[in-house]
Amino acid sequence: MGEGHDAVARALAARLSGQGHDAVPVDLLRLLPTRAAGAALRGFYKGCIRYAPWVYAGIYAAFFRLGDGPGDGPGGPHERRGPDTTPLAAAVGPRLRALTERLRPDLVVPVFHLAAQVTGLERALGRLKVPTAVLVTDVAVHRQWLHPGNDHYLCLTRDAAHAVHAATGRPARAVGATLADAFLPPRAPARRPDPVLSRVLLSAGAWGAGTHFAETARTVAEAGFAPVVLCGRNERLRHRLRTLPGVTALGWQRDLPSLLAGATALVDNAAGQTALQALALGVPVVGYRPLPGHGRDGVRAMADLGLSRLADTPADLVSALDEARRAPQTAVPARELLFPGTAATVLADLADGRRPADPR
Repeated sequence: MGEGHDAVARALAARLSGQGHDAVPVDLLRLLPTRAAGAALRGFYKGCIRYAPWVYAGIYAAFFRLGDGPGDGPGGPHERRGPDTTPLAAAVGPRLRALTERLRPDLVVPVFHLAAQVTGLERALGRLKVPTAVLVTDVAVHRQWLHPGNDHYLCLTRDAAHAVHAATGRPARAVGATLADAFLPPRAPARRPDPVLSRVLLSAGAWGAGTHFAETARTVAEAGFAPVVLCGRNERLRHRLRTLPGVTALGWQRDLPSLLAGATALVDNAAGQTALQALALGVPVVGYRPLPGHGRDGVRAMADLGLSRLADTPADLVSALDEARRAPQTAVPARELLFPGTAATVLADLADGRRPADPR
């Protein structure tokens, strides 16, 4: 579902392989009986995010968000996990079990919430014999990540780990972000924002999803910055924006670390991998016009943690960007929440049957 979960899987597999383990990434949607089924599921979500965000907002509010209702406390997911995922698990479960019987892994690690539902149900029914450790990729954890059948949970922050443990009763710990080595010292490019251009990146994610990018880019340009919109694979968005005066619209970028390192700030709408990558490089992040559902919750959670600044109005956005331009070398608040590499170490310990060391 987009590039973020794939990026985490690749980074985690690369780090585990570098430590001498045999890590095999698997796409959950390819375990469905037909390729068309996976494409349909992905297409529905992509269409909602791009063209009908209010539809996804309603689905998320009804079935995904954690709250104070029945089932949203200790033991909650036993009673209420949102939409019934049994049909998906019934379709994927046998193929997942066959795969584990063939590869004989020591651990299965879901990095996508639907995968966590499948493994949790299979473990709860005693059909999946391999322990599971869910790596939650969202800053704000929603209900679909949670299933008490899973054995362990690894989360981005301590707040998220506490919420997961309270909801599932399962061990949960904070391991920070799982990022590719290109975003980490010593391989990451040194941060040198251009003092003349004051380039500001506007992230639309891999699918180029979001609203009012033209208006946001104009606001940024009129404030004296050089807006660069990262349109991902949305060529329609890129063609629409590239005609705007003073706006640079880019397609899919393979050297995102260098592009981020030269930026004054990142304007983010999802609190996903791009925002975490920017933080790891010391680039200030401003949340603005977030995507519905987990995007909005994640952007607000990131701001509450002090990792980013939330802008509710165009004036707030300009003020946040001016602050980033005046103090480009300011340390990212709560930087200790980003301890890259910890997830791989904890998972290796779990796979070997050892008690993981304290992430600190």
